[in-house]
Amino acid sequence: MLRARDMMDRRYAEPLDVATLASITHLSPSQFARVFKDVYAETPHRYLQRRRIERAMTLLRQTDRSVTDVAWDVGFASLGTFSRTFRAVVGCAPSAYRAQHEPVRVPSCFLAMWTRPRERHTDSGFGEATAPVG
Repeated sequence: MLRARDMMDRRYAEPLDVATLASITHLSPSQFARVFKDVYAETPHRYLQRRRIERAMTLLRQTDRSVTDVAWDVGFASLGTFSRTFRAVVGCAPSAYRAQHEPVRVPSCFLAMWTRPRERHTDSGFGEATAPVG
């Protein structure tokens, strides 16, 4: 079961079917589905959908890709199915989720100030950092 779940975690964006996953565990498709549900408390299909939605949540928070592109990136072939599944798992539409989790925009002048290396006194006059002696 771990091998099948690991495959779903690694290849979530690819089309995976129960027969392929069952062959990894050396079980029939019906036995695989039954045992998977007993072990993980959800069907293989639901697990894969949830994994895809988790990845979509990350992409929606961290990128500016369109919702359609995110849906395709995580393995959904239909925007409608993606939106319906996303709403069922997360509780809101993908666009609403993105709006709620949009990162705070920091002006570049503040970023430059905060990330600038601190000057140390050296003999070169360029403020280069030197390794401590000792």
